[in-house]
Amino acid sequence: MRNRDAVLLVFIILLAVVAVWIALPIDHPYWARQALVWQTPPEYRDLQLKEGLDLQGGTQVLLQAAPPPGQTVTSDDMEAAKTTVERRVNGLGVTEPLVQLEGNNRIIVELPGISNPDAAVQTIRSTGQLEFVEFGPANSTNGAPTSWPNIQQGVYVRTNDSNHPPSSAITNTVKDPYPNQVFKTIMTGRYLSQVGTQLNSSGQPNIAFQLSSDGAKIFGDYTTAHVGDVLGIVLDNIVLSAPRINSAIPDGSGIIEGSFTLDEANNLAVQMRYGSLPVPLDVVDRRTIGATLGADSVRHSVLAGMVGLIIVILFMIAQYRLPGMVAAVALLIYMALNLALYKLIPVTLTLPGIAGFLLSTGMAVDANVLIFERMKEELRWGRSLEYAVNAAFHRAWPSIRDSNLSTIISCVVLILFGRTFGAQQVMGFAINLSLGVLISMFTAVVVTRTFMSLLFHSEQVEALRGKRLLVDF
Repeated sequence: MRNRDAVLLVFIILLAVVAVWIALPIDHPYWARQALVWQTPPEYRDLQLKEGLDLQGGTQVLLQAAPPPGQTVTSDDMEAAKTTVERRVNGLGVTEPLVQLEGNNRIIVELPGISNPDAAVQTIRSTGQLEFVEFGPANSTNGAPTSWPNIQQGVYVRTNDSNHPPSSAITNTVKDPYPNQVFKTIMTGRYLSQVGTQLNSSGQPNIAFQLSSDGAKIFGDYTTAHVGDVLGIVLDNIVLSAPRINSAIPDGSGIIEGSFTLDEANNLAVQMRYGSLPVPLDVVDRRTIGATLGADSVRHSVLAGMVGLIIVILFMIAQYRLPGMVAAVALLIYMALNLALYKLIPVTLTLPGIAGFLLSTGMAVDANVLIFERMKEELRWGRSLEYAVNAAFHRAWPSIRDSNLSTIISCVVLILFGRTFGAQQVMGFAINLSLGVLISMFTAVVVTRTFMSLLFHSEQVEALRGKRLLVDF
């Protein structure tokens, strides 16, 4: 028993040190950010607390389906569009976005703390239809096709795979030098398996892609038969690049070159990675939302939380003396574990989420109160201190387990409700509360028990009662 408690103590100390290090508001090393944060793209793994729309403000966009004449928008189309928009938003690294359907043909998107709202909105609403288009033989002197003056990045072309014309925003800004010509689509972006960005030797951002096995065969067969031709890479009927095929490309890998900035290359990669929209979306309304709490309110809320925590710790120490000190240490470890997991998962802090965290903190103290009161009963019955500690944890566990389990069940119901009806704030509250309840069970039953077992394991500690380090039982 002693050996097991010693091993648990070492584990708890190491876990607490790592949790505190992660929870600290410092600039963590790059290797730690890459190794510990696994749910977000590498460029957004910063081990910082994420704030929701109500804490940091952001952009709200209302999108409406804009199908071409003759196409009917179905509920399946809107569900597919919503899923694609969610994936693109997550690919941008936005924390706790809200993406939900409104009516039969609208989607609401909330983007907390977005740094470049214009580029983000364009990435979200762009149809994202990638095509590899046949432009024909190239002139040997300048690489331009012989049947027309030039094909350059940014021009608009029509392809035989297009399901809809470009939106008005595109046609107003992109020239269409070939209004009467339709170009043949060799392959679409559905054969893409991997898409990412990289820098070439001169530091210019490019988009690197890898095709699936079927796409690699199509691409390899075509490039083998059309060496010297120009192959256009077109997104939403807009030419990204028009490279000349210098040799066969059998492995299905390639690079899209163009005059992109790093943000433009990343946004294009997001569109290509998460597929095309089944229906075009127009921006009906867009507004910038300021933080509803504000910096002063956030600071005051943090101060109030710290004051409440100190009062709870003082109460536990005054009521239970040395066991209360143990509970206070376990409570601090609980808070460090919560903050560390908020950064690792990551969990976005919103006002309802903070309420869930504070509620779970109170429940962590409740578990210690149940244990200590049971220990007092055992001591009144004449049990030894060591026996009273073990019996208190053993007999209080069913009550702690059942009460926390009922809370977790309620949280699951709230999460399902929030996911079904798009109530993100309800989900944030439920997720933070359930996570806090699970951690509080660990700290109350494992951390506090280990500390108590090591402190009260010999007859000498009975003297503590006379020195008022233990409450009079």
